[in-house]
Amino acid sequence: MNSSMKDHLDASSSEPLAAVIIGNGPSGICLSYLLSGYTPYVKPGAVHPHPLLQRKLTEAPGVSILDQDLDYLSEGLEGRCQSPVALLFDSLLRPDTDFGGNLESVLTWKRQKERAIPHVVLGRNLPGGAWHSIEGSTVTLSQGQWMGLPDLQVKDWMRKKRRGLRNSRATAGDIAHYYRDYVTKKGLGHNFVSGAVVTAVEWSIPESGSSRSQDPSPLFQVSGFLTTQDQSPQPFSLRTRNVVLATGTSDSPARLNIPGEALPFVHHELSALEAATRTGAVTPASEPVLILGAGLSAADAVLYARHYNVPVIHAFRRAVDDPGLVFNQLPKMLYPEYHKVHQMMREQSILSPSPYEGYLSLPEHRPLLFKEDHQVVFHDPQGGQKVFGVSLVLVLIGSYPDLSFLPGGGADLAVDPSQPLSTKRNPVDVDPFTYQSTHQEGLYAVGPLAGDNFVRFVQGGALAVASSLLRKETRKPP
Repeated sequence: MNSSMKDHLDASSSEPLAAVIIGNGPSGICLSYLLSGYTPYVKPGAVHPHPLLQRKLTEAPGVSILDQDLDYLSEGLEGRCQSPVALLFDSLLRPDTDFGGNLESVLTWKRQKERAIPHVVLGRNLPGGAWHSIEGSTVTLSQGQWMGLPDLQVKDWMRKKRRGLRNSRATAGDIAHYYRDYVTKKGLGHNFVSGAVVTAVEWSIPESGSSRSQDPSPLFQVSGFLTTQDQSPQPFSLRTRNVVLATGTSDSPARLNIPGEALPFVHHELSALEAATRTGAVTPASEPVLILGAGLSAADAVLYARHYNVPVIHAFRRAVDDPGLVFNQLPKMLYPEYHKVHQMMREQSILSPSPYEGYLSLPEHRPLLFKEDHQVVFHDPQGGQKVFGVSLVLVLIGSYPDLSFLPGGGADLAVDPSQPLSTKRNPVDVDPFTYQSTHQEGLYAVGPLAGDNFVRFVQGGALAVASSLLRKETRKPP
């Protein structure tokens, strides 16, 4: 850690930071890029294929996108996202990608250091966040080009690394490497602190006698500890005027809450299967691995187990032809491996001769009990019970954000505070054009926490936050 970062992490520092970003995945990296003085302008002579947006872009020539009215610019745009600013930024970066085109971005980037805003990005992992914990050979759901961040296309980076896209998609290992490399190439490393675990975020209004009495915005205290391989945890505390939540959704796996779920052979992450195959604890001769869930994480686990010839029981609550099942929403040409899993789910392989020996599909089965002798009891669609012996259980039924460091676990920040915070059903309630919490001034949320669940769209949240913070810093009294 460099000396300036040590100064940031010292609570005795007299002047609070402008912003602390909690989370160093794509959202946090993109926001750090924008807060480091990298400023987007429309390229001279660039023509956007969307006529209404093109007309608006010509109304303020030479004015940075960060300084324009994002509400006005994004009005009338449509696409695969509910966030207007996410659609705007994606359209500027990838003008016609949803129509199969490959027009270059209409943006050009200028490094204007005088516009940089002091900030720190805190992350448990290396820059790239949860991408470093995904099995490296797993292929991304989104197209590789959609995983890229501003001013460094994934395909260009991979070409220099002599790597290629597979079916227009990249591996998780390549993307994790890309994000880490992005931070280095763009000179952002001095803003990033890895191995940082945040344990508390508290806020208060400055006292009337303070030097900031003319601007009674809240001050935040961000506390936690740093972890390193060779040292004991070191506590830190930061004072800041703004906090940006960019922690994603993978911190807290969803649980079944049934008896026996805490037994040592029951796990909630694919990494447990990876470890078991690596150590030989699970082999082709073992009892089946039970995989619970019907999403892409469960499908990845099935594919991983099949690669190592490990027998699988795959159980899920929905019917195979349920339109809400993610496999029924993916184009077959782009996602052949997931459609292969869907085909296997449909064929009930072990119950009848098929090319999928060693795989059993259990649609509409609900687990009731895990027993110490590695037996699992299910409730079947006919109302009866079935019992299976297993070697390992993977419960892959989704995950929830871990905001335990916030007062009340952040429950009061959700769109519906009476319901659990959920990135898909009940995200943090934010202003759509600033991404600032509607319940707490100075607190922002980006990425999945704000309902943007794909990398190509989380960048719009970063644009909105950067624009908001720049306006705040301009108004800040001397």
